[in-house]
Amino acid sequence: MKISLTQKYNVPGPRYTSYPTVPYWNEVDFTTEKWITSLQKSFSESNSKNGISLYIHLPFCESMCTFCGCNKRITKNHSVEETYIKALLKEWSLYCKLLPEKPVIKEIHLGGGTPTFFSTKNLESLINGIFSYAVIAKDHEFSFEGHPNNTTYEQLKKLYDLGFRRVSFGVQDYAPKVQKAINRIQSFHNVAKVTFWAKEIGYTSIGHDIIFGLPFQTIEDVIDTVEKTNSLKPDRLAFYSYAHVPWIKGNGQRGFNDENLPKDAEKRRLYETGKQLLSQNGYNEIGMDHFALTADSLYKAAHNGNLHRNFMGYSASKTQVMIGLGVSSISDSWYSFAQNTKNLEDYYQLLEWDKLPVVKGHILNDEDLIIRKHILNLTCELQTSWNENSLYFKELPTVLEDLKEIENDKLIVVEEGKIMITEAGRPFVRNICMAFDLHLKRKSPETNLFSMTV
Repeated sequence: MKISLTQKYNVPGPRYTSYPTVPYWNEVDFTTEKWITSLQKSFSESNSKNGISLYIHLPFCESMCTFCGCNKRITKNHSVEETYIKALLKEWSLYCKLLPEKPVIKEIHLGGGTPTFFSTKNLESLINGIFSYAVIAKDHEFSFEGHPNNTTYEQLKKLYDLGFRRVSFGVQDYAPKVQKAINRIQSFHNVAKVTFWAKEIGYTSIGHDIIFGLPFQTIEDVIDTVEKTNSLKPDRLAFYSYAHVPWIKGNGQRGFNDENLPKDAEKRRLYETGKQLLSQNGYNEIGMDHFALTADSLYKAAHNGNLHRNFMGYSASKTQVMIGLGVSSISDSWYSFAQNTKNLEDYYQLLEWDKLPVVKGHILNDEDLIIRKHILNLTCELQTSWNENSLYFKELPTVLEDLKEIENDKLIVVEEGKIMITEAGRPFVRNICMAFDLHLKRKSPETNLFSMTV
């Protein structure tokens, strides 16, 4: 029996928010001192030209969503806010003392957890504390994630006044049975309310995150969710494939059984149905899993060849340095990665000792830097080239041989010194990147590490 392309290529694989991917970091040769040296080098090269990005992880949530793979702390005790903000600002001050000049902040993203768990007053204290050590770039892009159930008008207005112009709201799906399974009960009314508030205040990029492949989700559910989304007309959308990784997240992703999940061709139909509806309503597909209206900065960045991808996902800003603040955050100097401890108590203790809370990382070698560039090209531009000698690597003939079957399936076009992903190949970008992933090729995982690619 002939199998579909979805069945053929639906294998475990990385999402490529970095290269090398975290499971393949060389932690043995990494030290915090090497990370600092790398950061200082990159900062000196790029701060005055492009500025830096800040990712700030705010881990607290009032309830557990069973689809979520993020690092979070579940609590209804809001007294934790001030202690955590004090720690974030301490970490930021430690970084600023290491830098030769004031950082120029081009990009800030507040992620979580639930950033809107924090009060308006505490969010203001956090951002003003960040600004006190820095210069704000004129063309900055500040964004945050909001939960439709607890985002207030006051939070939206205050963050707008502080320079935020982009907000993304987690929607996931509107079907009651799906919301119950993932423990994320929120009404269309709540989503509409915060979306209209953001528009009224003046946010120029409002995003909704929706997910396909959730438990009990049907074609009818996706159609209903996308139609409701279209009625609110957010500027951009993330239409993610649900990443089922219970071996990593434990009981957090065990609110349902594996057999309750749509799989293979059934799951892919959910995406194709949603994509078609979005396209009919003026949304353009960007990279992997993202859609935007033509007026949105993400579309403009993709159209102009400036789209970037890092641990914050897709970005319209290209910066060489990204500093991650907060528990579990990952920083990126381009030449190296560094991750903070995932344990909140350890995070506090290390900062009390005036130490950066970095516990692991990876120093990229010359080969890593070349492959990283190819994977960025594929995920952002849907093509890559090795016509420049700086992008050639000795294993390239083997990579091209491994891509032959993908080429025969018309998912890519290979020309002299260049690979281009076809429209049919868009769902398989992660598979194409895997052909370039030399770490993955040299050491295939012996246990579950990654979610399915399609």
